[in-house]
Order: sequence, then C-alpha cells, then structure tokens
Amino acid sequence: MRLRLLRRRLTVSAPRMAIRSHTPWPLRWLLAAVVLGFSGALALWAFEFGKDIAGLDRNAKQELDTLRSEVQQLRADLGRAQSIANTSESLLTAEKAAQEQLSLQIKQLQTDNQTLRTDLGFFERLIPGSGSDALSIRGLQVEKVGEAQLKWQVLMIQAEKNAPEFKGQLEVSFTGTLDGKPWTALQSPAPQPVLIKGYLRQEGLVDVPAQAVVKTVTAKILQGGAVKVLHTIKL
Repeated sequence: MRLRLLRRRLTVSAPRMAIRSHTPWPLRWLLAAVVLGFSGALALWAFEFGKDIAGLDRNAKQELDTLRSEVQQLRADLGRAQSIANTSESLLTAEKAAQEQLSLQIKQLQTDNQTLRTDLGFFERLIPGSGSDALSIRGLQVEKVGEAQLKWQVLMIQAEKNAPEFKGQLEVSFTGTLDGKPWTALQSPAPQPVLIKGYLRQEGLVDVPAQAVVKTVTAKILQGGAVKVLHTIKL
C-alpha cells in the first residue's frame, strides 16, 4: 500500500503542485490604487486631447470672452439708464416746482386782473360826457363789506378841458328804513373838503345798523353851502 502511494507521487500520475508567492495585502491595495490612478490620468489626458483636436476649448474660451464683453456692455447700459433716470427725476422735480410757482402766479394774476377790471369800470367814467355841465359825478358805487358796514366810492370829473380847480365839499348820505321807520346816515358828521383837478376819486367806509335797510345813496358836491352837483342811486 505504501509502495503504491510512493509510486504515484513519483510517477507522472502524481497530483500537480502550484508554487505561489505570498504578497502582503496593503501592498496589493497600493498597487491597485496606482493602476487605477494611472488609468484615470490616461483617460483624462485622452479626453482633453480629444477636446483639443475637436476645438471645444477654443470655442468655450471665445464664448466666455463674448459673455464677458456682453456683461460689460450691459453694465455700461445700466449705468447710462440709471443716469438718465436720475436726470429725468431731477427734471420732473424742477418741472413740478415750476408748475406750482406758475399756479401761484396765475392766481395772483387773476386777482390783479379782477382788481384792474374794477378800476377800469370805475375809471371808464372819466371819459367826458356830452352834457354841458362843467362838473359832474360820473361814478357812485356802494357795496357791503360787513354785517354793519358799507364801502362807498365817488368819481367826480370836470367835463371841460383845462378847467380851473374846483374847491368844495363832498357829502354822501344813505337813506332807508330801520325797524320800519325812516332812517338816514352820512359818511361823516360834516362834508369833507375836496379839490378837483380834472377828476377826483373818493372812497370810504360808513357804519350802519345791522337791522337798517339802505334803499338810496346820494352824493352831493357843495360850494359855499350851495349844491353844485347831485347824484342819487337806488340799491
């Protein structure tokens, strides 16, 4: 039996034997990592080389330069637009202030125009009339300025050219009713002196009772106690 086993080991029919070298596993992992790294580097080089051949990098750089140029242009346009907006805002503010100033001027002009119209209506009576009287009262106006006060205006003119000065007195009287009874008031306790050189305009205020009803106003030009001109209006 032993002889048979010995013969089998020594003859061709003996079992095969493999001789293997024992390598530590850290060294095997390191070798594997080196191989993988080399393979990755080779793949990356091949990829970059392929891009260079195809011209992809050149196009990317050109597109990047184009985008940078467009960004700079957009920034410049934005700066100009902002400047225009600031200028427009300043112009709008100035225009608004000018409009407010113009509105105030228009209101003032309207007030002045109304005053001029009043004066024009009053001074239109300065035009000499066709009458033969050398002295006359062309304007007598009365308006209420308060609950118990009236404003009166009288325009006295000399119709003749180069007429001599006239010295006299002016008396303005107001007549009506008070509590159902006749009532009269004067612009002053005594007639006021006047000196007429072509024309003269007089005005004043008179206090009247609040319950008084003024119906007529009379203006008289006196000289030496005699009535030279008499003018009456009804209210």
